Amino acid sequence: MGSYVVSARKYRPETFDTVVGQQHITETLINEITNDRLAQAFLFCGPRGVGKTTCARILAKEINKGTVPEGYDFSFNIFELDAASHNSVDDIRALNEQVRIPPQTGVYKVYIIDEVHMLSQQAFNAFLKTLEEPPKYAIFILATTEKHKILPTILSRCQVFNFDRIQIPEIVSHLQGIAKDEHIEAEEDALHLIAQKADGAMRDALSIFDQMASFGKDGKITYADVIENLNILDYDYYFKMLDGFLEGDISSVLVNYDEIQRNGFDGQLFINGLANHFRDLLVAQNANSQQLLEKSKEIAGRYHKQALAVTPSFIINAINILGETDMNYKTSRNTRLHVELCLIKLASLQHAIDVTKKKSLG
Repeated sequence: MGSYVVSARKYRPETFDTVVGQQHITETLINEITNDRLAQAFLFCGPRGVGKTTCARILAKEINKGTVPEGYDFSFNIFELDAASHNSVDDIRALNEQVRIPPQTGVYKVYIIDEVHMLSQQAFNAFLKTLEEPPKYAIFILATTEKHKILPTILSRCQVFNFDRIQIPEIVSHLQGIAKDEHIEAEEDALHLIAQKADGAMRDALSIFDQMASFGKDGKITYADVIENLNILDYDYYFKMLDGFLEGDISSVLVNYDEIQRNGFDGQLFINGLANHFRDLLVAQNANSQQLLEKSKEIAGRYHKQALAVTPSFIINAINILGETDMNYKTSRNTRLHVELCLIKLASLQHAIDVTKKKSLG
């Protein structure tokens, strides 16, 4: 048991070409190293789990390659400070004292300060002079999820790199490679759900992947297992709901919602999921926007088929009704009735549109 390593650590990128979804940053950093145009201070900002600290560590190793013996332990040249727990002025003063000592091996000493926005005002002020005039051998890499909290005087002294949320297809492709290496059979639809749940964070996706690999039987990750374990509403519910809306079948719509409630799903979660379903139908209707439908081929095919049966005006009206229901959900005394009234409106919407159209023509 002691030998198991979680995927987020086991498959952590060691080189720039293995970093997923941040090519605009890795290519720039490679060019800076190649052309010897390296800045002395960097700010890596972006959401959690997208590779900020990983890229900082790779950069720290790359700039010392060729100047140290093969197999050298780069830990002597890389110093990491977690500003979330070391955010006082004394911590920064200690760092400033350490910066004065040149590297014993290699050309650069690299200081990585994670969650730098957590530094106190006094700590930022103590750090400012060192950042403004660092020794030639010192490189500072600051990482943060909240760029707006960084002092402008700090920002002006750094090269700022904005990390993007990793796209769903890129996460799915990476998970497929890991599944192959680990001899795990994973359904594409299941990996798409994991990628959506991760919300652009590769670290979150890998953690969920490990959880699903442990949950699945015979080393398999299935769509049904992901839905059950992560408490996600199956797409089938949304497709059935819309069929009921278009047919004006109020009773079937209410019965389907009752099943959703009995399965333990929150009403507001369902409302938001249904709004997203309508949004996906809208983008599926137009060839120019179909790339925004980040679903597996099988699920995307179902969206394209259902999109043919519904008009854009129906979708826009439905999204407005769902938005209003979501906004008033928290203040409602009877949340179930609140959602059911919304569903009744949606089931009556097509008839209302048809009546309005007849009046305008007549």
